[in-house]
Parts: sequence; structure tokens; C-alpha cells
Amino acid sequence: MITLKQALSLPKEEIVQIKKDLKRKIEEQKQLGAYVEQLIDSEISELGDGVPIAIKDNIQVDGWNITCSSKILQNYVAPYNATVIEKMLQNGLSAYGRCNMDEFAMGSSTESSYYGKTLNPFDPNRVPGGSSGGSAAAVGAKIAIAALGSDTGGSIRQPAAFCGCVGMKPTYGKISRYGLSAFSSSLDQIGPITQNVTDSAILYDILAGHDEKDSTSLNIAHDKVSNNLNPDKKLTIAVIQNYLEEASPEIRSKMLEAIKALEESGHKIVYKNMINSKYDVATYYIVATAEASANLSRYDGVRYGRRAEVNNLKDMYIKSRSEGFGDEVKRRILLGSFVLSSGYYDAYYIKAQKARHLIKDQFEAIFKEADLIFTPVTPTTAFEFGSKKDPLEMYLSDIYTIAVNLAGLPAISLPIGKDDQNLPIGGQLIAKILDEQTLFDGALSLERALK
Repeated sequence: MITLKQALSLPKEEIVQIKKDLKRKIEEQKQLGAYVEQLIDSEISELGDGVPIAIKDNIQVDGWNITCSSKILQNYVAPYNATVIEKMLQNGLSAYGRCNMDEFAMGSSTESSYYGKTLNPFDPNRVPGGSSGGSAAAVGAKIAIAALGSDTGGSIRQPAAFCGCVGMKPTYGKISRYGLSAFSSSLDQIGPITQNVTDSAILYDILAGHDEKDSTSLNIAHDKVSNNLNPDKKLTIAVIQNYLEEASPEIRSKMLEAIKALEESGHKIVYKNMINSKYDVATYYIVATAEASANLSRYDGVRYGRRAEVNNLKDMYIKSRSEGFGDEVKRRILLGSFVLSSGYYDAYYIKAQKARHLIKDQFEAIFKEADLIFTPVTPTTAFEFGSKKDPLEMYLSDIYTIAVNLAGLPAISLPIGKDDQNLPIGGQLIAKILDEQTLFDGALSLERALK
């Protein structure tokens, strides 16, 4: 598959041919379920001559059906472009194909989609991760040059690790959220899923920047990182010892190999510990579900989305939401409503916000001694479909990624090897707020060291 960097230098006629070739390859791998909708030939030219980028089904593209892979949003047509789509169009890219996802980005396996599951391109019996599983599977299967995903607690990085590609979550506020269907507003960030670190930096530069339409957008100038990549910069990298010990033997083995490669490249390795990741999980699911319950209250059958056929207003609310939302979304709405309810708000939500501050403080303490933090992305490789019977067990697949979102930090997942079943393993680098340059420099250094 041609890389994004290579594609950006091609003439328009060749880009049109690439789109047609992609259409054929997507059709040949339809059983993968990475895409829920792709463009027909007559639509290819309508989106311009830009390099085709796959889009997660929760990012608005004018004129497209954008459904968040939910029954409740079937037949909804986006009336405008998200800011990231406008930036793509202005920089020689175009949206191409709508990718599957966990319903309303709530999940870690892309099993909760209304359209059915997406398969892992390395093993059809295993999940591709989630919630951006379709985007990651498309890139991993070489049926997308690159893709956009959204990351609330690891929803870009975890599927990228499972599907053998690079997934990047930026500093909170660096990429506009305008046009992203909100799950948890203080955690969500759009980010790139690509074939390599250089492509990730290029796509990040295209997407980043202040947006007046987004009240959470950082009002600062964006300095491009892709023009200044320096894999030879010597860094101090903190390895989180207790995360390493908690990971599976396969993950730990490849992490140790990557640590050795970093040392041989001249980087200084220091070892640190962080609080038990179970506290990250508890904090995340209280904050995220509380915000989700508020954000999803707009889907009531009145303004837009699916409306149930009933005889009175009360039944319309109840039936539209009961029939339109899947089990996982209902579960999170109920939990979020509970932690925000009278008598429980202080005991749960306020306490979670205090814990969130402690998580941020521990990152800041480590960054006083290190330029980057290196951790596993996931505790195991991609798991089999249906193997996580308990929702709480599923939530634990994000234990190494959710703290990054709680602290608003930038992070990147990149392949560091495979296990004996040929399943990809990812490593995660985390940087200080707004230090994406160091993040990409370190990631490119690791990528080259492991080749």
C-alpha cells in the first residue's frame, strides 16, 4: 500500500486511480467489515481529487449518512463537514469510506456496532479493538492509506496496536472536535491512524490548529512537527515498571526488546511506577459515563434520529431510546445517570474528578525527570470474539491508555513486534502536554530501531 507521504506527491489522475483500486480491494475484503459504506464510482470525483482517507462513522461529512454505528441514527444525513474534513480538503486529502465502530464509540472491540462486528485483519476470529476498530482494521488490512479515528480512553491506540498500525492521540484541544459526535466531551480527541510514524505526523499537522467553532480548542499557533522530525535526538524515557509486570508474557517480552532497542539508540531509560491502573479505570468510567449520559440525552426521537411509532410523548421518548440504543450504550447511560444523581454526585463524580487530578499530578512528577513515558498499549494481544463475557473485563483492556485521556496528554501507539501467533503487539509513548514534537521524534526513533 502506498504511504500518505508518497500519495501527496502524486498527480490528480493517479489519485483517482488509487481511489478506484481501493474500491476494488475493499470489495474483495468485504468480509472484514472495516467499512460500513464506501463510495460508488460516480461519487469519487465529487469529493475532489484529494488523497483518500477513511473516516470513522462519528465524524461529520457533508451529505454522508453518519450514524455512530447506531440504530437510533439510521438515515441521518450530515448537514456539514467537521472541521477536520475541511482541513483535509484544504490540504489535498478527501474523505473516502465510512468505517465501522463500537456504537457511539462505547466499546473496545467493535462488537457493539449496529452493522455487526469488524474482523481483525491478522486473525478473523479475533477483535480489531475499539472503538475505532473499523478505521484500524482498514489501515492494517491495507485497504486504506490512512484513517481518522476518535480516542476517548484509548479508542485509537488500542485498535492500532491490535491491527499492527500507528495510532496517535493528540494533546486535548489540539485538533478540533467540531463535527465529532460527542461521547465524553472532556476526553474525546480526533486523531490519525496510519501505516507509519511519518505519515502520522503529516496527518496530525494537517488536522491540528485552533478552531473558533470548538470552545475546547486551544487558541495557540500550531508549529508543524513533520518538517522537523529528528529521530536522532537523545531522550530520557521513563518505563512504567508496574505496567510492564502486569502485562502478558508476550507483551512483556516485546516491550523489553523495544527498551533494549531504545537504549542501543542512545536514549536513557529510567524506571518509574504509577498508581494501580484499577483506579484509572474507576475514574475514567465514572467521568466518561457521566458525560455520555448528558451528551446522549439529545437522542430522544424529537429532533433527529429514529422515532418510534407511539401514541403519546412519554412513550415516544422511552421507546425511541429503548429500541434505538444497544445494550452497551444503555449500560453506560444508566451508570452515568446514577453517578450524577442526587445523593451520589459527591460520592462518585466529585471523587472521580479529584482522582483525575491525582493522575495528572503523577504524570507531571515523572515528566520532571523524563522526556517521554513508555508503556504497553494493552495487557494482551487481540482477544477472541465473545471471550469477554463480563463488561468489567472488557473495560480492563484499556487500563494502560485511559490515564492519558484523563490527563489530556498526547500519546502514540506503534507496532513493536508480533507474538508466536503472528498477532501484532503495540508500544505506547506518552509526552508532555503540547510536546508532540518530542513524541513523534521518539516514536520515529523507536520505529527505525526495530526495523
